[in-house]
Amino acid sequence: MDSSKTLVVYYSRTGSTKKVAKAIASITKADIEEVKDKKNRKGAIGYIKAGKDAMFSKLTDIEETNYDPKNYETIIIGTPVWSWTLTPAIRTYLTTHEFENEKVMLFCTMGGSGDNKTFKAIKELIPNNDFKVQLSLLAKECSTDLT
Repeated sequence: MDSSKTLVVYYSRTGSTKKVAKAIASITKADIEEVKDKKNRKGAIGYIKAGKDAMFSKLTDIEETNYDPKNYETIIIGTPVWSWTLTPAIRTYLTTHEFENEKVMLFCTMGGSGDNKTFKAIKELIPNNDFKVQLSLLAKECSTDLT
């Protein structure tokens, strides 16, 4: 894949999704965009609030991003699974950008399950895409070298 044509977009709270995103971007020579949530999601309280926000499909304030997905042919989107769905930061990113002609691929990291529901929720936010590639990884699988 040509890096000028591929963008990897991800959110990561603990680093697992970031590790996968960096490996994918390195292998595909893609540009990479970290979606940064302005809400403090650290620690036990942050973890509980994060799960609750995800469960209720909440949006959040995110920092301005550097790359416009309209400038890419392929967008690879990664999110952790929180409460069997996508994170508020990725939900916000998807609702603030239009995806029309881009090929979108998905990946998620999770503790145990929820990938199917997560992918379904993303597909509902980007209805005009066929998502030929979907990759699910358990967090424990992300502890090894991915490159």
